[in-house]
Amino acid sequence: MESKNAFKRWVTLVRRHVKGSIRLNIILVSNRFAKARSITLTGTHLAVVAVLAMGLFLAAVLTVQYAIVRFQPCAVSNELRAWLASAQEAEQQKQQAYLRKSLDAMAMRLGQMQAQLQRLDGLGSRLAKLTGMKPQEFSFDQAPAQGGPYIPVAPQQEVSLESMEQQMAGLSELLRDRSDKLVALETLLQQDRLDRKMLPSVAPITSAWYASNFGWRIDPFTGHNAMHEGVDYMVPAGTPIFASAGGVVVFADMHPQYGNMVEIDHGNEVITRYAHASKLLVKVGDVVRRGHEIAKVGSTGRSTGNHLHFEVRYKGTAQSPVRFLQKAAS
Repeated sequence: MESKNAFKRWVTLVRRHVKGSIRLNIILVSNRFAKARSITLTGTHLAVVAVLAMGLFLAAVLTVQYAIVRFQPCAVSNELRAWLASAQEAEQQKQQAYLRKSLDAMAMRLGQMQAQLQRLDGLGSRLAKLTGMKPQEFSFDQAPAQGGPYIPVAPQQEVSLESMEQQMAGLSELLRDRSDKLVALETLLQQDRLDRKMLPSVAPITSAWYASNFGWRIDPFTGHNAMHEGVDYMVPAGTPIFASAGGVVVFADMHPQYGNMVEIDHGNEVITRYAHASKLLVKVGDVVRRGHEIAKVGSTGRSTGNHLHFEVRYKGTAQSPVRFLQKAAS
């Protein structure tokens, strides 16, 4: 009851002071005090308290800002350095991967170019032999001699990796084209060489003299003028007869007029005949090379003595053997 009366008195005093002036009366009521105590705060006191509160607030703000400025940049810089290091490492790995990929591609192209160069060296050596060139004229196993003054290029003209790859790709394509053309040339030269080997170019008798040439003559049996479609080599019986060129034997048997005769087909509608032999050493279907012994000289068929009758026919028409032979019988 006493506390309730005291609270009412405190409220009444506060209302009275508020109506009078700007004063703040604080009344302290407690069981430990014998009577209530009051504290009066004027406008000056309140201003001082406000200034102190503002100062404390500013001090706290400044302290927080100092802490941010003092300690936060260190953490930020560490994170920034870590991020930059990670980005640089990723970029370096990307560049290394690109360089490795580019080097692998260049190494593969370099290997292809080396293989193509070795192929060209082999082709060049074979072509030199086919054409009869001297080995010292083309040294395919040696690098070409080079020289001259050194004139460096400007920095802006230096070759980049991309331009080098383009040049290597162009050079590889050029080597492939040259290789194909050299292969075609080699094929033509080998075909030409084969054709020459397949043409009658070697005398079928190593040592003999012409008893009768190609052309019109007096027939030894009738005495009339007649065409002689070959040449006659007068040699002793048993003398070896050799193939004038390589080919396939298409006839090896007795003929009423030619006697024991061998016919060889050399391709391209060229055929050679070897007649009046005493013995045949080949049979139909045999493949013979130039200089291969095919028969022995004799005097069979329509013949007056031991000799070889040799003919060259092109498309069924007799040709002069002398036009084809490279060596004349002595």
